[in-house]
Amino acid sequence: MMKSQSKTERSLVLYFQVHQPRRLSPLNFFDIGSSGNYFNDDMNAEIVKRIAHDCYIPTNEMLLKVLKKYPQLKITFSISGITIDQFEAYAPEALLSFKQLVDTGSVEILSETYYHSLSSLMIGDEFESQIIKHAEKIYEHFQVRPHVFRNTELMYDNEIGKRISMLGYQGVITEGIDAFANGKGVNHIYQHPEISGLKILLRNYRLSDDIAFRFKDFKITADKFLSWLNEMPAQDEIVTLGMDYETFGEHHKQDSGIQKFLEKLLVALGKQTQYRVITPTEAVRTIAATSPLSVSETISWADTERDVSAWLGNDMQRDAFYTVTKMEQAIKNMGEQSSLEQWRHLLTSDHFYYMSTKKNTDGKVHSYFSPYPSPYEAFINFMNVIADFSIQAKNHHEASLDKALVTSEQDRHKQLEVVPTWAMTVDQDHYTPYRH
Repeated sequence: MMKSQSKTERSLVLYFQVHQPRRLSPLNFFDIGSSGNYFNDDMNAEIVKRIAHDCYIPTNEMLLKVLKKYPQLKITFSISGITIDQFEAYAPEALLSFKQLVDTGSVEILSETYYHSLSSLMIGDEFESQIIKHAEKIYEHFQVRPHVFRNTELMYDNEIGKRISMLGYQGVITEGIDAFANGKGVNHIYQHPEISGLKILLRNYRLSDDIAFRFKDFKITADKFLSWLNEMPAQDEIVTLGMDYETFGEHHKQDSGIQKFLEKLLVALGKQTQYRVITPTEAVRTIAATSPLSVSETISWADTERDVSAWLGNDMQRDAFYTVTKMEQAIKNMGEQSSLEQWRHLLTSDHFYYMSTKKNTDGKVHSYFSPYPSPYEAFINFMNVIADFSIQAKNHHEASLDKALVTSEQDRHKQLEVVPTWAMTVDQDHYTPYRH
């Protein structure tokens, strides 16, 4: 049983998001109806291998070394299912390095949607289906069951909270928007306004983004960052830091000193006594909720607005999302697993993120991640893929039905071949299946 946190203790949760989308292949309008190849897996393989080499593997090796020396430190990861799929295909050594970290007992894995998708914004049970599939994938590789949920890009509202609570999760991490924290601040644990069993951790976006986005500009050192933590108000119970894991070697290259910074920070945290570095599960089980937190509109950690406008902020994005989601029942009614898998990949949030037309700093971030020259080309290519996919899925389904009918007819003839003639003669007063 976990020990409750005392009044004088303060806690720190440090979690990293690990995600690589399955990027789409270019598809020309005139090739619609004859393609069927939607994913640029040559590009995806190249990117995953590069980031595994520059970020995942060396940073994991460093974490493994630090955790062996300071086992009281706890680290948390959220790894999308499609990223694990790509590790299996292109970088199995990266997947092994994550397994080694989990095996230390000092690393927690969070739950999320398998496809890093926008399914939480859909009506129906697709959201729940993807969460369950992700949990199964995590157990397959790490033999652990997640207890805390982290939605795609920290999207959250009261309704999402209800849905994940019904799946048995004890806590959720979302963005620490000050306006939602009832004036108490983000460095506390809250609870769902209607479900006391669901606790809410809020990401401290200022401190998190100091590392993720302002590391070089602020010339941040481990000592400087630790001093910021120590200067937090005494009544602040918990600081939740969250960022893309690609921060350490991809967004900031190794020569920036980012990996060495993380190592020094963790060593310093391992030596100090003001903070206990814990997992989200430990946090929700040992720290009492300050008060209920109601989030009526969906929030996220993206862009200045911290809402869903990063993915659904313009007409192109909304049109693309509507087009792909309205296919759900038709695809599921077909019962074709391959078509369902492709459709789910098309729900990945990144495809819609690339279509954003925002300007200034937010626009630069969108452009940095996008493989397209412009958001308009991202939209056109996505819609071409959707159009082709709709045709190919229908054709594949009809071919499957035809094959099933042929197989059924062949089976019937085979059965007739082994039926004796006397068995085919029915009551003469009612029916004779052959002429005498």
